[in-house]
Amino acid sequence: MIVLETDRLILRHQTVEDAAFILELMNDPSWIRYIGDKGLRTLDDARSFIIKGPLDSYARLGFGFYLTELKDGGTPIGICGFAKRDYLEDADVGYAFLPEFRGKGYAFEAASATMAYAQSELGLKRIVAITTKDNDSSAKLLEKLGMHFEGMIPKAGTDEELRLYAINV
Repeated sequence: MIVLETDRLILRHQTVEDAAFILELMNDPSWIRYIGDKGLRTLDDARSFIIKGPLDSYARLGFGFYLTELKDGGTPIGICGFAKRDYLEDADVGYAFLPEFRGKGYAFEAASATMAYAQSELGLKRIVAITTKDNDSSAKLLEKLGMHFEGMIPKAGTDEELRLYAINV
């Protein structure tokens, strides 16, 4: 199901048919470094992840992480959307793109549209984002999206601290 379209992108619900792409994205070294190793090693792992993660989130919350693909050709390039984490009061915007699609403005385009959708269609009043201390490119993008650094918070179940950004929409 298509959720959003921008000038260059389509954001849609993930399906189990996206397993090969999700497997590739979640095993990208930057994903593992900045987001974490989710332990996906096979197509079956990726299918199970999609069912228990995004598909469950769409059904329970009405939002989740959307597969982001190029309008021209339908090539999947990343994901963008929202999570509702137990340790955060508000929905958390996030994004991840394959290396060859970084630095082209796709993350800003997708996240801007997703945040506007959250306000107009989902009725969210505040959106947060988290990033690791060393992910400066993500922090710059969050600031470009109008989010403000609020401080450091503990990452659930670890000794690591994350940067917390927020915006009232």
